[in-house]
Amino acid sequence: MSTTAEPTESRTSLLRQPRAVWAVAFACVIAFMGIGLVDPILKDIAEQLHASASDVSLMFTSYMAIMGIAMLVTGVVSSRIGPKRTLLAGLALVIVFAALAGSSGSIGEIVGFRAGWGLGNALFVATALATIVMSASGSTAQAIILFEAALGLGIASGPLLGGLLGQVSWRAPFFGVSVLMLIALVATTFLLPTTPPSGRRTSLADPFKALRFPALLTVAITALFYNIGFFVILAAGPFALPGAGVMQIGFIFFGWGLLLAVVSVFLAPIVQRAVGTLPAVIGTLVLFALDLVVIALDTAHPAVVVAGIVLSGAFIGNNNTLITELVMGAAPVERPVASAAYSFVRFAGGAVGPWAALKLFGAGPVFHPARPFWFGAAALAIGVVVVTLGRGVIERAHAEHDPAPAAHSLEEAEDVLVGDLD
Repeated sequence: MSTTAEPTESRTSLLRQPRAVWAVAFACVIAFMGIGLVDPILKDIAEQLHASASDVSLMFTSYMAIMGIAMLVTGVVSSRIGPKRTLLAGLALVIVFAALAGSSGSIGEIVGFRAGWGLGNALFVATALATIVMSASGSTAQAIILFEAALGLGIASGPLLGGLLGQVSWRAPFFGVSVLMLIALVATTFLLPTTPPSGRRTSLADPFKALRFPALLTVAITALFYNIGFFVILAAGPFALPGAGVMQIGFIFFGWGLLLAVVSVFLAPIVQRAVGTLPAVIGTLVLFALDLVVIALDTAHPAVVVAGIVLSGAFIGNNNTLITELVMGAAPVERPVASAAYSFVRFAGGAVGPWAALKLFGAGPVFHPARPFWFGAAALAIGVVVVTLGRGVIERAHAEHDPAPAAHSLEEAEDVLVGDLD
């Protein structure tokens, strides 16, 4: 009798979760909305605040730069004050800085407040998955699926929310996130039990020491160039569609986010099993680069740009999951430490890419919509070269350090987050 009951429990436990888990999952949805929330309102912000496309791109730069730096300290903070306090601190910062961004009177103010938003997001997302794993009923794998679902819903719905509220005012999406995060803060405060610090206290030097291992450094540099391509889509996409309105851009990036979520959860594991992780990463980067090339060759036709943006979601979703696998076992260090080191390097791409694409390549007396996409394609090509040249190093590292597939731990769950912060 017990052998027949176990599969039923396995199937139903994913939805039969404590209220604390649903509170954190809801907060995850709102947190990941911040990635694509601003896309529909980029052009409105530029027009109403008399800013250039490159000025507006700094909203991505400050957000990602601070997130990358903050990833070096989130482990230090969480290991000392505990996951719950770290989560609440992150939520509180997002509430404050999202509201301040909505109250801004200049693009410089928004850029600065987006930096504070990035710090809050880093504190939250770095511990959210681990908290869900600790609090959820059922297996670790089921808890990860729940987190992935929240992540995908947040990425997909962010542009849609930005488009809907952006029709009222460009300020409304910022205030909307602040209100939703306040609800999440209250729910998390009362529903999530206290989570004391656990594990070894990490230091700020640990992630930098981890980058001494060639395989981890190779994967991180590859991800840096990949993130440039990723954020070229987010930053340059709306400006390559001059005739599109707020709601139209919202729907376009909703399709992008939905495809990203579906591929990362369902298709990427199939591709990985079919061809192997490294070949799949290389192939995905090549296809993503070709997608940007097609957009660059025909920016005069909106249908081509829209199709290219939406299709890029598939390549981004696939690559997020696959690169996560490369990071696992790339160095003989604790996975949270490897995650912090890797995220610090790769987020540099998300910080530099949008500004470089729009300022150095798209700017001029007349905006050149094709040039940022050429820049993104070139960055992805460099990523292909880096991971191809480092293939042997990565394979040897995995042979030496990759844990047994059956090993499930909190550290393993935390590491899954590495590929999902994009």
